[in-house]
Amino acid sequence: MDNVVWTGTWVAERLGVELVGDEKLGDLLGLALRRNPRRAHLLVSNVLGKHVPQSPSVVYGYGFALGRRVRELLGTEDARAAVVLGYAETATGLGHCVADGVGLAPYLHSTRRPVPGVTPAGGFEEAHSHATSHLLLPQDPGLLAGGGPLVLVDDEFSTGNTVLNTIRDLHARHPRERYVIVALVDMRSAADLGRLEDFAREIGARVDLVVAASGTVKLPEGVLEKGQALVAEYESADRSAAGSAPAPGDGSAPATDGASDGEAGRPGPGTPAAALSAGEREAVAGERPPPPAGAAGTADGPARPPERAPRRRGHPAATRVGLGWPRGVPDGGRHGFTPGHRVRLDGALPAMAARIAEALPAGARRVLVLGFEELMYAPLRLARELEQVTAAEVRYSTTTRSPVLAVDDPGYAIRTRLAFPAHDHPDDGPGERYAYNVAGAGFDAVVAVVDSAADTPELHAPGGLLARLADHTPSVLLAVVPSYVPARPSTERPFMLPEPLRGPAFSSYAPDEVGWLLRDLSDVTLEAPTEEREEAIQSGGAHYAESLPVEYQPSDQYQELFRAALGTSAARIAQAVGAVTEVVLAERSRSPLGPGQDTSAPRPVLVSLARAGTPVGVLMRRWAQYRHGIDLPHYAVSIVRGRGIDPNALRWLAAHHDPADVVFVDGWTGKGAITRELAQAVEEFEAAEGITGFDPEVAVLADPGSCVRTYGTREDFLIPSACLNSTVSGLISRTVLRSDLVGEHDFHGAKFYRELAGSDVSVEFLDAVAAHFPDVAEAACGQAKELLTADRTPTWEGWAAVERISEEHGIHDVNLVKPGVGETTRVLLRRVPWKILARAGAGADLDHVRLLAEQRGVPVEEVAELPYTCVGLIHPKYTRGATGADGRAVAV
Repeated sequence: MDNVVWTGTWVAERLGVELVGDEKLGDLLGLALRRNPRRAHLLVSNVLGKHVPQSPSVVYGYGFALGRRVRELLGTEDARAAVVLGYAETATGLGHCVADGVGLAPYLHSTRRPVPGVTPAGGFEEAHSHATSHLLLPQDPGLLAGGGPLVLVDDEFSTGNTVLNTIRDLHARHPRERYVIVALVDMRSAADLGRLEDFAREIGARVDLVVAASGTVKLPEGVLEKGQALVAEYESADRSAAGSAPAPGDGSAPATDGASDGEAGRPGPGTPAAALSAGEREAVAGERPPPPAGAAGTADGPARPPERAPRRRGHPAATRVGLGWPRGVPDGGRHGFTPGHRVRLDGALPAMAARIAEALPAGARRVLVLGFEELMYAPLRLARELEQVTAAEVRYSTTTRSPVLAVDDPGYAIRTRLAFPAHDHPDDGPGERYAYNVAGAGFDAVVAVVDSAADTPELHAPGGLLARLADHTPSVLLAVVPSYVPARPSTERPFMLPEPLRGPAFSSYAPDEVGWLLRDLSDVTLEAPTEEREEAIQSGGAHYAESLPVEYQPSDQYQELFRAALGTSAARIAQAVGAVTEVVLAERSRSPLGPGQDTSAPRPVLVSLARAGTPVGVLMRRWAQYRHGIDLPHYAVSIVRGRGIDPNALRWLAAHHDPADVVFVDGWTGKGAITRELAQAVEEFEAAEGITGFDPEVAVLADPGSCVRTYGTREDFLIPSACLNSTVSGLISRTVLRSDLVGEHDFHGAKFYRELAGSDVSVEFLDAVAAHFPDVAEAACGQAKELLTADRTPTWEGWAAVERISEEHGIHDVNLVKPGVGETTRVLLRRVPWKILARAGAGADLDHVRLLAEQRGVPVEEVAELPYTCVGLIHPKYTRGATGADGRAVAV
């Protein structure tokens, strides 16, 4: 390592600039020359991921460690009340990593991109920058209005003017008691060191500073003029070498795009372009071919390009990679990013990185993930995850607006520069943009990550970013992150909605077990005979949610069957409950579980789909209490096929909880119709209301249809709660949606069957399962660990099977095919069954199905190959009284 040249040597020798301070400053920083009339030198960070490609783990680790120090400084309670603010463009990613380290605070970064329809909550000027105006555009106008600590993050703390001006502006409008300034390096001069204490006294608040290293830059007299003259000299030489062809945007030619290490017969380090031969000038002008396969950069700089004629060609189409970016998660902190957003992003990152890894060329050994100006955090997280799943060496950096002189010398921080036109239609008009230290760096592939606002024709045009990259790497991939634009927030209705109904006034569950976001319709007669309902539903004369079936009253024989099934399957259910709860807590908690856990930190909010999901939600809540000592909020809401989820329930939840914390819960999946219904309903709700953040993913006890990612098991077995109706679900009916009963500001309705209290086994079912928690704890946690590392991507094989069965049996309507033990039971209890298909050899799991089928005169056909234990078929050509296969009525 003694032979490694410090990347500030070139500037230090020519301008007399001196870096003084902590020993590690030289590792953190290099020097370059700005093309900027306000400041000659540029401190180039080696760990920020802006100008110098770096390991994404190193970049993320520095920011996260600073965030952890902030959390220790503030303490947990103040950290939870804090807001983290980063600066565009260079510190947007750093600030976001700091927010991750704090863990409990939302994040916002300033922006230079105005967004139509979003009113700025403030702004400020950055005096020394090439682009000075910053806007603050939080989706929540109150984000900067709270009284908790404000944490301001920049890459360097030099004069302090930008940060102190920001604090002064915000403090005048929203005073607070504490501010924390965070930077990678504190480079204040001796004259500036006392300003921070004076400023804190001036505004009457505490102001702390957290940095990774400290020092200062000693600048000799006349350094600005010397720097400008040096930049002019090198750019003049570049223009001469390039045949005086000006680059677009500022009238000067782009700096060196190639690279050289000064080998024999080649130009040496720092050689001005005017001293080169014609062939060398052509190469330096920016049309160098990519390095040979396997060429790698050295500690001092990029690899040598091969000795052959430069390539001049059009840009081949880059390979697009569909990321599958999680719906509702912002692309960054331009409008605010909550800890809940981070949890959802964390859960989606492995699959997104796997898609990128699959698209990389075979044998790629060196890969760059290249972000885009303010879009730093999303590409960084993708790069860090890619680093874990590929054997290739992964590096990360981003494009930038900042014009910097490039000099091909190991002692200079900016070795090469790619120049290209802006491709996001910036508000300040067209201009040049740059990617530094990419050309000649020996990358086998470059993954360009942009937001959708920047996926424009200019990006793909000859001379655009993708074309420039294609001149220096054999493979260019393009990944587009959806640009997040806040919708108009809804200011009505959530506060007009009633509080949840609770037992014992509504349901037989204890009041803390579940809150029902429903309207009590107990005094309304809604029941109709099963045959009458079925005829109306299939004829299109009524929707199934406009009435209720007459509640099935189980015979003594059937109740004995329920208890026998509960006795044999309670432990199996308990293990599945534990597994799915552990997965939810691992993926959706805002702070880690384990020794010393913060039990007061925000946790998932369980929202079960009434009513089959409700017993499962209660059991998941009990598991969290038993295993971790935490109380999870739990509510039950209505979802109706063809009508969607109750929007008023979502409004209530958004008014009382962070939507990103909501985890929808159901009992089991059949063919996945409700899963699709929920996803579509949430998307439509967010588009209409402007309330975003809900994750439509459903957590279920059993997923035999392979329709979801979060489940306890994918086996199709008897869940005893499917055997009964209200008497195992807190004595609550199915939900009802009828315009004459449910108004604009009402929750969907349901009935509480108090009169069935004598037959109620709701609490008995819960207690029987929960009693097995100690017995299955180890197995459930082991199963959860396996699930967390497994590929849980839904295959939707259940849906495919249902479509096949529908055609094979001449039904031609997938809504009349109900797969799985639970759904088949519902067919026999509430609909007009036609026949039951049972997997050959299915045992006790189908005892109750066989009993119900016998009582209703419905045939049970054994099928050799069936992806489910059984499938219930609703009569496809129903006329009143047709219940069996032959259409004849059977007395029940």
